[in-house]
Amino acid sequence: MPKKGRERGNVTGMLLASIPSPSQGVWHLGPFPLRAYALMIIIGVIVAVWLGDRRWVAKGGEPGTVIDIAVWAVPFGLVGGRLYHVVTDYQMYFGEGRDPIDALKIWHGGLGIWGAIALGALGAWLGCRQKGVRLAPLADAVAPGIALAQAIGRWGNWWNQELYGRPSTLPWAVEIDLAHRPKDSFGVVKPEFADVSTYHPTFLYESLWCLVLAVVLIWAGKKWNLNHGRTFALYVAGYTLGRGCIELLRIDNAHEFLGLRLNTYTSLVGFLAAAAYLYLNRGKGSVPERLDDGHSYFPDADAVPDPEGDKPLDPADTEPTEDLSAVPPEERARAAEEAAATAEAARADAAEEPDAEEAEEAGTDAKAEVDAEAEDQAVAEDDAEEPREEAKAEVPAPSAESGADTADAEADDEASEPVAAGATAPAEDADAEDAEDDAERPVDDDAAVKDRA
Repeated sequence: MPKKGRERGNVTGMLLASIPSPSQGVWHLGPFPLRAYALMIIIGVIVAVWLGDRRWVAKGGEPGTVIDIAVWAVPFGLVGGRLYHVVTDYQMYFGEGRDPIDALKIWHGGLGIWGAIALGALGAWLGCRQKGVRLAPLADAVAPGIALAQAIGRWGNWWNQELYGRPSTLPWAVEIDLAHRPKDSFGVVKPEFADVSTYHPTFLYESLWCLVLAVVLIWAGKKWNLNHGRTFALYVAGYTLGRGCIELLRIDNAHEFLGLRLNTYTSLVGFLAAAAYLYLNRGKGSVPERLDDGHSYFPDADAVPDPEGDKPLDPADTEPTEDLSAVPPEERARAAEEAAATAEAARADAAEEPDAEEAEEAGTDAKAEVDAEAEDQAVAEDDAEEPREEAKAEVPAPSAESGADTADAEADDEASEPVAAGATAPAEDADAEDAEDDAERPVDDDAAVKDRA
């Protein structure tokens, strides 16, 4: 008898040390049901968007971008998560005694994270194309928020009394009601679990793992500047590592191959893919990253002031000269303020008008310079005109007799040899040009003048 009393006391102490499960997970507000599972997902999404937007702005992005893209990513993610769950656990919704309509009842639980990430990424890509931003830097910004959202969302499994592991007597084991324990294909609780009420809280393990992972992603991203999609790759690698280990504890119905659950193989493939991406993109911390399709990364690029006016500079013309992604946000903000102050001072200097006296003196000096140049030009023209006049004065005029003889000779030539007008015109023009050259050329001595005559 004393032995039975000790056993009963041990059982009572063990149950008091376990985690109790809620008696209900839905409340009705009039005709509208409020489900704890959906509430946890909504809270997780809000936290993820809030944190992701803060990180995106810290990288130099536009505020509100993550919210706009979440409008695409969240619905796609929910549909993808439900599709993955229904496809991999089709026996729960299709077959004899099953109702396919239950596949649409998402509030009963059942979201596959792999499908949620896959279709959620597709929705995010579509949203990025609409906003004109690149997917890789956005994924890096939202990765810690996704992990944090999973940490919150897993508590929806606690409200539904699902996602638990093998029987356990640990102080943190979770209590599961008889109606929620593992069942066979006919919906009857399996005999080996009929008398076992406490199990490993695998939902809690995954929640804590995701919480730690979110902190690690933020820390590692700052320490090693994990850009170009590497923060998101680290998230995938970290989550799949923890999920693969947790899958070994679960006992809910699932497809198995070679003694391992399907989710274990999926975790292994995801981990290898993420590790390969990190390896192939190692050393990119010093490579500048573009946040959108048209502009290089530059903090507050749209607000860079133009020293010559009030119109902002085109961000495409503000090429960074160094990798700014590794600069802390505080230093970037201070640099932007200093640049704005310098530009404002330059604009103020350019706007200052010259003093009236200085302007008058400058005008007087300019007028004096113009008058001096005009006077020098007049003197130079007078000096050049004197040799021409002297040369014309020294050239003797031809005699009347010689002029008459010349005229008679020309008349005889014209009468004997008719010459076309077109042929004589060039010769006459050449003689005229020679005469003008002789008149302009200064004559130095009498001999030269006589020879030319």
